[in-house]
Amino acid sequence: MTAPQENQSTTIQTVVEDPKARSAAEKAALKELLAPVSTALLLGRVFGVLSGITAIAPYIALVRLGTILLDARAAGVPPDGGDVRSVTAWLIGAFLLQAMFMFIGLGITHHADLRLGALVRRALIARVATAPLAWFTDTNSGRVRKAVQDDIRTLHTLIAHAPVETAAAVSAPTALIIYAFVVDWRLGLLAIANLPVYILIMALSMRGMAEKTVEMDVLLGDVSATAVEFAEGIEVVKAFGQTGRAHRRFADAADRFANFFYDWCGPQMRTSSLAESMISVPLLMLVNVSGGAFLVRSGAVTVPDVLATTLISLVIPAAITVVATSSWAYMTAGASAIRLRETLDTPSLRAGTGAEPDGHTIRFEDVSFAYGETLAVDHVTMTCPEGTITALVGPSGSGKSTLATMLARFTDPDSGRITLGGVDLRNFTTRQLYQHVSFVLQNPKLLRLSVRENIRLATPGATDEEIWAAAESAHIADEIRALPEGLDTVIGGPDGTTLSGGQSQRIAIARALLADAPVLILDEALAATDPDAESAIQQALNTLVIGRTVLVIAHRPESVFGADQVIRLAEGRITDTLTGEQVTDDAIATLMGQPRNRK
Repeated sequence: MTAPQENQSTTIQTVVEDPKARSAAEKAALKELLAPVSTALLLGRVFGVLSGITAIAPYIALVRLGTILLDARAAGVPPDGGDVRSVTAWLIGAFLLQAMFMFIGLGITHHADLRLGALVRRALIARVATAPLAWFTDTNSGRVRKAVQDDIRTLHTLIAHAPVETAAAVSAPTALIIYAFVVDWRLGLLAIANLPVYILIMALSMRGMAEKTVEMDVLLGDVSATAVEFAEGIEVVKAFGQTGRAHRRFADAADRFANFFYDWCGPQMRTSSLAESMISVPLLMLVNVSGGAFLVRSGAVTVPDVLATTLISLVIPAAITVVATSSWAYMTAGASAIRLRETLDTPSLRAGTGAEPDGHTIRFEDVSFAYGETLAVDHVTMTCPEGTITALVGPSGSGKSTLATMLARFTDPDSGRITLGGVDLRNFTTRQLYQHVSFVLQNPKLLRLSVRENIRLATPGATDEEIWAAAESAHIADEIRALPEGLDTVIGGPDGTTLSGGQSQRIAIARALLADAPVLILDEALAATDPDAESAIQQALNTLVIGRTVLVIAHRPESVFGADQVIRLAEGRITDTLTGEQVTDDAIATLMGQPRNRK
């Protein structure tokens, strides 16, 4: 696991050092991701612009209504009821029209958001369904969860709200400012008098914003990764007295983020506060009302004109806030888009066309495989005859588990091929392969389902009688009956029911018995069990291997006694083989470097 962590650290450092490249990549990924809904987003923007333009109407109506009332008061007569009702109706109609355009635009973009979310989720599921099972490390599984849940949710604001609201936020003030200049060019200048200073200050404070956002996302991801690493490995860390060292990795990551965030946001917040003060309501009122009062006193404009343009100036800060929020959503969505793109680019296994094996003899023919630059399997050729038990032994990292998982097609060889009954594994469909191959791994994975559903996972149509028969053979039936709801007990459910490692292993064995696949892979099936359960598990395994072609991996001689052949691996190569009469308990123990103690 060292190499992937080092690669991850290198990647983080590279991204931090070249945030511009990352920013450009995020923009490209976002553009590609939004392509299926680009037309809908454009249409949403059109309705946003229409909603913004119709925002002029209430101000026109306000000026007209104010003029009618003031003229009537100056003449000493009641205002004309027909004119007042006409302007009021126009005012209400304008509000309704503006709301209708906004409603239609948001409806279009929300529908686009739902459609894109469904498209991306389907694409992710389709891609992940064909990914090599070896790809599903804790890190990659977490990345899939984040992509399906968090990253798609992050796109919501950008797709469902930003196109319409940003278009309206830009077009409405623009149209209103134009109208303010139509009313009187001097009032128009007063309405935007503070804006150039605000824009200048904000432009200075926002320099490098996209790159800084990328850097923040990467550093925050580093904090999250080290926190998860520390939390998940706390038992091992404490056992070996490395708490301080492991905690230091998280603390260093947190310090890097905190220092970066303070250095970036501290000056920016002070500058932003100064900029915000330039468009604060009191200052805008002071500029527009005082300037407008001077113009009214000189007879150049009317009070309704000043009131309308003053209100227009107050709209600008709200519009700026919407634009800023949308811009931030765009920048954060870029990081989500590139993670989604990376997940959608997950390597996939070639789909087989379907073939039937002639028997169940397994052959590894000049097979090699590497994890990055680390060679795990080096030109291995071996045969596992049908109906025999082949044991793979050797030190950790020798390639045993890699060979076994390639037989289960968790991944494909880089070179060479693996055949089952004379057929290359790559020519089987996934369903077909797992009808012939089943496995019991060191850490059995039980889903948050009932015990029944966990046992019949590979055989959904199995009856309760068949499930109980498999459970009896796996020596787990009595413990299932002791559970609160027997077979209906949900593992990890609301009642808090959990199983020990030995019980989980026997559930997995029962599942394999029920699947009844003719080829079986046992990868350290006794490694993580408690001593009390080991005898029961061994008995269950003895039942499971009968009549099957078995590939078993173990570190202890006792786990492979009775095998038909034993193959020792070192550094990805076969170094020794025991077959036929050579396979004795003493020879196995010697081959594994653990001579038996004789009394």
